[in-house]
Amino acid sequence: MEQNVILITGANRGLGLETARQLAALGHIIFLGVRSEEKGIDAIQKIESLHPLIPVIIDLEDEDTFSNAVDVITTTYGRLDVLINNAGVMLEEDIMKDSTDNVTSNILKRSFETNFFGTVALTNLLLPLLMKSKAPRIVNVSTNMGSLSLRSNGEPLLKTFAYNTTKTALNSYTIHLANAYAGTLLKVNSAFPGWVKTDMGTEWAPMEVSEGAETLVWLATLPEEGPNGGFFHKKQAISW
Repeated sequence: MEQNVILITGANRGLGLETARQLAALGHIIFLGVRSEEKGIDAIQKIESLHPLIPVIIDLEDEDTFSNAVDVITTTYGRLDVLINNAGVMLEEDIMKDSTDNVTSNILKRSFETNFFGTVALTNLLLPLLMKSKAPRIVNVSTNMGSLSLRSNGEPLLKTFAYNTTKTALNSYTIHLANAYAGTLLKVNSAFPGWVKTDMGTEWAPMEVSEGAETLVWLATLPEEGPNGGFFHKKQAISW
């Protein structure tokens, strides 16, 4: 397998850290998007790899960090092969309660700032680097809770309105970006890793984080004939 240059946001713990571990084990160069130097050092110590692991400061609420990340990647490798937009927040405290009619405007704004606005802004800055790759890939980490079809069909999903709605918006971005770059080498897909045991997923989740990372790794390493503009879980398309 050709060695790819990969950036993973939110890479210091949970799903991002495990995805970095699995991709590093395949021989790829990993930029670990973290919010502080300390978190970057900690992440590197948790991953045993013979291949480069490079921490880069990315705070999705601070666009000044985006330009620095672009400069670091440009200076070091001059291209980016894969972007995994994994960083995100769930700010509703009681995930078992329907927050639709009582979510605060502050929670809505902060959720969108990180999960959508920051992600889109960072991705747009990185697109020129991605287009220098022979096989550029973007993986937007989403959730089935952002699926309008499943929600309208009455599926028993958590009703964390702010979080879910930001992921619906992210799915829309996936479709728009995939269409905008149709006919190029770029493939853009949304990933639902599943309900996994992370700080966000809690210990009650039925899936181990290693299993959840498999969907992200698959989409990050898609062959030329792989899908574009889809929403996937365990290599199966799921409803928008």
